[in-house]
Amino acid sequence: MTTIAQPKPSAKLSDRLFDAVGHAVKAPSGHNTQPWLFRLKPGQVELLADLRRACPVVDPNNRELTISCGAALFHLRLAINCDSMATQVRVLPLGSEENVIARVMVAGPHAPNDDEQMLFEAIPKRRTNRFPFSKQDVDPQLQTEWINDAKSEGAWIHLIHADREKHAIADLISEGDREQAHDKRFRHELAKWIHSNSSSRRDGIPGSSQGVSDFASHFGWLAVRTFDWGDGQAAKDRQLAEGSPLLAVIGTDADTPADWVACGQALAKISLRAASWSVDASYLNQPIEIPRLRTKLAELIGIKAYPQILLRLGHGSDVKPTPRRRVEDVIIGPEGQH
Repeated sequence: MTTIAQPKPSAKLSDRLFDAVGHAVKAPSGHNTQPWLFRLKPGQVELLADLRRACPVVDPNNRELTISCGAALFHLRLAINCDSMATQVRVLPLGSEENVIARVMVAGPHAPNDDEQMLFEAIPKRRTNRFPFSKQDVDPQLQTEWINDAKSEGAWIHLIHADREKHAIADLISEGDREQAHDKRFRHELAKWIHSNSSSRRDGIPGSSQGVSDFASHFGWLAVRTFDWGDGQAAKDRQLAEGSPLLAVIGTDADTPADWVACGQALAKISLRAASWSVDASYLNQPIEIPRLRTKLAELIGIKAYPQILLRLGHGSDVKPTPRRRVEDVIIGPEGQH
């Protein structure tokens, strides 16, 4: 049985909430932008969108940014719960400033159950694995749990096993790759988040996460920015999609900011459960980032709703975690100042 985290009666509540933010910043985010800020108040934490980290070309409505913040919200809730404190959450609270995503208030004591503890202990294990997966099937029990996880957070997950359906989705991914790489604005935006393996940056995508050598990683951003690499990326992503044992679409019945937050929380819960089973995930969101392809994807999977995230899932080799901003760098004061 998993050891349940015990309360820390000697620690100040503010210190315990500070520690919880340390777990929240390990959540996944598009391009590893980490587009979140946190404000500590007596007995509560506010989660805010860091709009300085927005990607207006690929994400003009901040949909993916809000999903990323939703993932951080789930990590935050989970960390506080596993520190034996109950939480009351207000998503997009009325009367708050525009970029407040959620307010998480401590609401008395809480005895974390085994499932919560298992998910919490998976936080440092979770990775985005951009390399090929083995042919090993994903356990059916885990897939059932993912369906329940998505539902528990107000979202849904559609799992794709059949080669024919995977091939059709791979067509959309390839089309998305070509269209995005042909757009100079997209390439320039993406290049801002690509950096060398030796960089001191605490965000973005190091070359090593793509299998790029230390030397070549110094020029990765320049290649991304300069060349139309769509055909090559389309071929690579096709192989990844068709070669993965499982694809999954996470979505919502509506398409409002509150739904995006819900999707992010579902994504975090699904990703942590995957990590606890030693299952890896990575993102192939290109068909969702282009409106006409998003419509085609919904039609393809037979759902009259809104795809938000496209994942591939399977068993992969060990990969390093991507860097994370320090907690001190994401906590702001009462007036929004660091």
